Amino acid sequence: MSQEPKILNRKIVAQSRLFRIESLDLEFSNGATRQYERLMRGSGSNGAVLIVPMLDPQTVLLIREYSGGVERYELGLAKGKIDAGETALEAANRELKEEVGYGANNLQQLSSFSITPSYMEHMTEIILAQDLYPEKLPGDEPEELEVVPWKLDNLTELVNSGQCTEARSIAALYMVRDYLLQC
Repeated sequence: MSQEPKILNRKIVAQSRLFRIESLDLEFSNGATRQYERLMRGSGSNGAVLIVPMLDPQTVLLIREYSGGVERYELGLAKGKIDAGETALEAANRELKEEVGYGANNLQQLSSFSITPSYMEHMTEIILAQDLYPEKLPGDEPEELEVVPWKLDNLTELVNSGQCTEARSIAALYMVRDYLLQC
């Protein structure tokens, strides 16, 4: 395995309300130098959760919400940031109540996903939520989210429909489907 590069310099080159862009000057073990830029979480960020809420062993609850990055409504999994003082499981249950209208008696962290590890610091904790019960908390969404039940054995149809294109949601759905088949 290669030796990690030496960080010669790092500086913030741009900042917004949510993100910082950091420039890294690196020297690799072979003497090559490069400048990388990466998207950093904003100050005070504690990470994020993506929740796979299972209504029953075959049915996941997706949400349809507007996605500004692709300028359309998308189906996907509930997600959100981990607030100060929260664990990933507490954040997952809160986000589930805010976005889906359910809480979970059984929460299990399955994995952590990065989006683009070459360019982003961000990691998302993947949480399986089972034994759901109705409970709604007010959220920060600008409009009510549509909750859409979807059978796990129809994931190919979901992906092929173009309604769900977020890689984290797709990967988490397939991971949970396979995990539940093993249980």
